[in-house]
Parts: sequence; C-alpha cells; structure tokens
Amino acid sequence: MRIFERATLWLATGFGLGLAPVASGTFGSLLGLPLVYALARLAWPWQVLATATLAVCAVPICGVAERVLGKKDDGRIVADEWMVLPVSFIGLPVLEIARGGGWWLLPAFWLSTRVFDILKPPPARQLQSLHGGAGIVIDDVFAALYALAANHLLWHFSRDFSAGI
Repeated sequence: MRIFERATLWLATGFGLGLAPVASGTFGSLLGLPLVYALARLAWPWQVLATATLAVCAVPICGVAERVLGKKDDGRIVADEWMVLPVSFIGLPVLEIARGGGWWLLPAFWLSTRVFDILKPPPARQLQSLHGGAGIVIDDVFAALYALAANHLLWHFSRDFSAGI
C-alpha cells in the first residue's frame, strides 16, 4: 500500500475510530464535533459552503478507502460520518447554546443525526447504491439534512418551551 493510500485510509477510518468493534459510525461521528464547533463561528452561508466542501472532499477519501479495503461501504469507513456531521448543525447557535442553559440540546442534535443516519429515510437508503465514494457519502448528506430540519425544530420548540416557563 502506498503512502497516499495509507494516509487516506487513516482519514477514512477516522484516525482509527472506525475500527471500533461496534457502532463504528457513531464513534467516528464524534470527530465531527470539533468541526461543528469551528464552523459555528461562521455565518450560516459560510457554514453551508464549508459543509458542502467537506462533503465533496469526503467522496474521494471514502472511495479510495473502499477500493483499498475491497468492500462496498465497509463499516470501518467513517469519514462520511465525521465530515458530514456539521451539515446537521447549520444555522444553529451552537456557541450560544454551549454557553447558555440549553447545553443538553447539543447532544440531542448529535443523537438526532445518528438516528437519521441509522434509519436512512428515503431517498437516503436508495442513494447508497451509487458507486464508490459518492454512494458512501450521499446517504449521510441526506440523513444530515433530515437531522438539520429536526434539529431546527427542536431548537425552536425548546426556546418556546423555555419562554413559557
């Protein structure tokens, strides 16, 4: 294996988190949390651009890893989870939530992302059939978009609930 393939595999497996014997995607998605925090400092249009860039970059990384590992959407490949996770936080006031009393929302947002990634509502599951890295990443993008909608609803309902108390 060439150095390029080793480095790409290291990224694709989430620096080894994807090698977890169970729930590798869940462990791998944890790497996306520092990205969420970093992108939270940007205005939402820049967040969209940054998350789209991360998703596009994940495609060749996952594609190379799939080829090297020799298995379609190998469970050890988690770059799709950690590089796409920030999509489900676009436009949410992450820094404000972290400083305020709504800290519990951040794990709830992450959990909703994991739930949608596991359930893969249509068309996410169907898009997995695409070849190579695109098939590995696109289902996570769609799952993250579902989670984004759910997370915004949760954020707004939690604000309404807090205001009513």
